[in-house]
Amino acid sequence: MNAAPTGPLSRSVNVERLNKDRAEITVEASPEECAVLARDFKIPAIRDLVGRFRLSGSLTRLHVGGSVEAIVTQVCTVTLEPFEAKVEEPVDVEFTNADILNDTDAEDVELPDPIMNGRIDFGALTAEFLALGLDPYPRKPGVAFEPVSAGEEPLPFADLAALKDKLGGKA
Repeated sequence: MNAAPTGPLSRSVNVERLNKDRAEITVEASPEECAVLARDFKIPAIRDLVGRFRLSGSLTRLHVGGSVEAIVTQVCTVTLEPFEAKVEEPVDVEFTNADILNDTDAEDVELPDPIMNGRIDFGALTAEFLALGLDPYPRKPGVAFEPVSAGEEPLPFADLAALKDKLGGKA
């Protein structure tokens, strides 16, 4: 049974059939998938998006480690100019069989992500960690934010002091 794609980048893999001790999975997004993700993330462009994952453990506790890398074009929040930046986000996620999660009542415990029908969508995982790696306030390299000042702030009673001086110093 194949899971339906969950987003613009989907690579559903049946992890039940993989050797968990040496399994490696690589997801490379096509230019079309990158364009759709860029629209979804509201940034000008994404290119060279790659997720590299290593699996270890069993279906009751499957560890996925690795990294997601891409070149993204973002808009500088200071100059409003587009610029390219490299995103490198480490991946460290635990998965477990969805049936095990249904038997858990703990609310305050961080639960592993579910393995649905023996499958994990490594494309969705790649997109998720790319989103986590994006700078929410991107700045073009070398650009610093400098607050604008319109001059010195007048003292709170400066007008009264000027009036006092005008009246000859009598209060």
